[in-house]
Amino acid sequence: MSCLFYGALVSAMLVASPPLDAQATGGQQPPSAAPQAPVEAPWPPEGVYRPGNGVTMPRMIKDVRPSYTADAMRARIGGSILLEAVVQTDGTVGEVRVKRSLDQRYGLDDAAVAAVKKWQFAAGTKDDVAVPVVVEVEMAFAIGKRRK
Repeated sequence: MSCLFYGALVSAMLVASPPLDAQATGGQQPPSAAPQAPVEAPWPPEGVYRPGNGVTMPRMIKDVRPSYTADAMRARIGGSILLEAVVQTDGTVGEVRVKRSLDQRYGLDDAAVAAVKKWQFAAGTKDDVAVPVVVEVEMAFAIGKRRK
């Protein structure tokens, strides 16, 4: 069985993070007998910009393809993973989060995150100064004949 990695498309989208829904509960937390899940850190992290409004998109210099895990190939898992990654001022990738998962069981989500962390960029800028910028990355995995 061979695998085909159709590629990673890096695109910046001005995706609005949904606000915490305090209005739906009248500003109060609903009663719960179960312990509360840990509070997630805000995304993007403080001081990180999204492209637009004077913030330029980082430019990819080097990408690394993710490994298609043997278990995922045997299970014939295919589709795409949507990630957001923070491109640091030195062009390296900092924090990465999975926005839309493909596979947590067979390791494709983890493989995609590990690959993106190895990417290298020319940093995004604001007012001609390098700033950390969050980018959206979609990686597609497909089982099929290998292209030449």
